[in-house]
Amino acid sequence: MKEGGDPIHPMGVELGIWLGQYGNLELPWLRWWDSQGNLLLTGDERARIERQRAEQAEQRFEQAEVELQQERQRAEAERQRAERLAELLRAQGIDPEEL
Repeated sequence: MKEGGDPIHPMGVELGIWLGQYGNLELPWLRWWDSQGNLLLTGDERARIERQRAEQAEQRFEQAEVELQQERQRAEAERQRAERLAELLRAQGIDPEEL
């Protein structure tokens, strides 16, 4: 939440009071905003967001690996099933390649 705001036009920013938590304190803080009213993040805030993005990307990657392994297992099980069926056909004197 921003209260007031003093624009600094040459820089395209403004200063205002932001009520929020910084460190372990929830207080009104003097913060910077861009000319569109978006809060400019501190280095710690940007780093936290980037860590979260990296963690989410890692989780998506790990999930994709799990899904890939499951698909490989399913494909191998299907290949083995097809081979067993082909062996049964051969045992009956039927060439599965001619079907």
